[in-house]
Amino acid sequence: MAAEQMADRGEAPGQTAPQTAPQASPPAPASPPTSAGPESAALPPARPLDSIDRDILRILQTDGRASIRSVAERVHVSRANAYARINRLVEDGVIRGFGARVDHERAGQGASAYITLKIVQNSWRTVREQLQALPGATHIALVSGDFDVLLLVHTPDNRALRELVLTRIQSIPEVLSTRTLLVFEETDLGPRPDRPAELA
Repeated sequence: MAAEQMADRGEAPGQTAPQTAPQASPPAPASPPTSAGPESAALPPARPLDSIDRDILRILQTDGRASIRSVAERVHVSRANAYARINRLVEDGVIRGFGARVDHERAGQGASAYITLKIVQNSWRTVREQLQALPGATHIALVSGDFDVLLLVHTPDNRALRELVLTRIQSIPEVLSTRTLLVFEETDLGPRPDRPAELA
């Protein structure tokens, strides 16, 4: 992915290209956890996945709308077994949710950027809550290196992106500095049928 780096104290972003994002809708099992952070959900200890579990995950990552019957047939187990396994994967927090892959430009969000943030020490949880409330925020990560937080955003245009950075993000007291990397083009590398070993 090509990107242009830009210091964020007063400049307007350049033009960007469309993005793609997560998945399609779920089969039907239990609702996935909706918590924002691992500390807010009481999940059971992680259980090892066998080859059938991994096959189910590959199928659902490729097609989140796959039916229980279809999943069962493709992994060669009964429908009841497939249903139970998917429910367990949801309850264990392995499957965190189901969604739609969106062309952001066609959905009216033609500007995209990765924004790096340096923040006050030990302020991650406070900053994360405020970043989650931002319009167009898609992914937030606490990272190591020259900056502390990596944020992916999609906005209607460059003006909206500039306002988001200069008036919303930089007004957060715990944010010390930001830097914007404009996204010109992106390729979705999610699981595909021609890449059968994704989770092997």
